[in-house]
Amino acid sequence: MPLTGGDVLLERGHDGHVAYLTLSHGDYTVVTWEMRAKVAERFAEIDKDDDIRAVVIRSDGKHFTSGGDIAGFMEVEPIDFSALGHDITAASRSPKPVIAAVDGYCFGVGLELALSCDIRLGTGRSEFALPELNLGMIPGSGGTQRLSRLIGLSRAKYHVLTGTRIKAQQALDWGLIAELHPSRDALYEAAEALVAKLVSLSPAALRTAKEVLDKGIDGPLYTGIELERKAYAMLRSTRDFAEGVAAFSEKRKPTFTGR
Repeated sequence: MPLTGGDVLLERGHDGHVAYLTLSHGDYTVVTWEMRAKVAERFAEIDKDDDIRAVVIRSDGKHFTSGGDIAGFMEVEPIDFSALGHDITAASRSPKPVIAAVDGYCFGVGLELALSCDIRLGTGRSEFALPELNLGMIPGSGGTQRLSRLIGLSRAKYHVLTGTRIKAQQALDWGLIAELHPSRDALYEAAEALVAKLVSLSPAALRTAKEVLDKGIDGPLYTGIELERKAYAMLRSTRDFAEGVAAFSEKRKPTFTGR
């Protein structure tokens, strides 16, 4: 049955402060309906665990993912597609910073998953595409909206309407990915360095910064600035901020607790 199969594995590292989600379903990492649900299940577990401060999403196949299990879509009732994007975009709603480590193909639902993450890293063999128009369909898990916000409406229209792939260097130049690395090993080393930095920071400040960035970008500038001001004032009352100031004065590394 095409709707089932594959897995989204959850492991922990950095003394339990980092969650690693690994997409697992063959060399091309085809994402089934079951895997979509598992993404949401894993994030439900991650989001309620205060020890976890950052998340990395990766794949154990040759490619991050070639997209969804297309044949399985015909087994799903049309009404069930109304919640299509909710599971796969759980990263965008998580209070933790989420990094997508993309090697190889990142197509269809795979790109929509990566777009819902906060930071994307790639390799020279990374390719990105939303090819749904080739099937007589459109992206349905946030692809049209998030891609246009990241690379601009004109570029997004071209790549969504034609399904043309975005090569690695283009993705870097356009801000679709933050860093480009020569190999998967180098990519994962970079992801490790990034999460090591993130887990050293205040969880309260990270959570607040993510929320201010995400909610402020779609409103008027004055609304975003007001949101930032209120968030700044709120963080003034946290023990993490007091610890940060004390550590700075005492020339030592701060120990943040998220409180």
